[in-house]
Amino acid sequence: MEQQYLTKERLEALKQELEVYKTTRRIEVADRLKRAKELGDLSENSEYSEARDEQALVESKIIELDNLIRTAKIITADHGGSAVQVGSSVVLEKDKKEIKYSIVGSNEARPEDGFISNESPLGKALIGKKVGDTATLKLPQGEVNYKIKNIH
Repeated sequence: MEQQYLTKERLEALKQELEVYKTTRRIEVADRLKRAKELGDLSENSEYSEARDEQALVESKIIELDNLIRTAKIITADHGGSAVQVGSSVVLEKDKKEIKYSIVGSNEARPEDGFISNESPLGKALIGKKVGDTATLKLPQGEVNYKIKNIH
């Protein structure tokens, strides 16, 4: 599985979520299954079928979270700011307007809040660039240039 970039806070939140799934959610589903079995004939028991489906979803989520946590790489920004990397905050200029983005892993991307993924087209174009460099995106409607004004 591919390495996932996460902040320490996001990793801790995922660990807590995993613990809830492994304990509380598993117990809830087991109780639902037990109650559904007590209703009798399992072949025509929709409650039992729904509980089994929910159990599969819970177990799938546990595997997903466990894999994500296991492959996580904590984002540590190089505050020297020599080149854009995961964890960097950048100030860009596009069409004479300044825009600020933080480069994060895909799991934490929220472009509307200024957090773009290192795997996004702009994130990929910025990685490794330095102050003064221009990142160019080739879009269907033409090229878009972003000049790097500052990195922190």
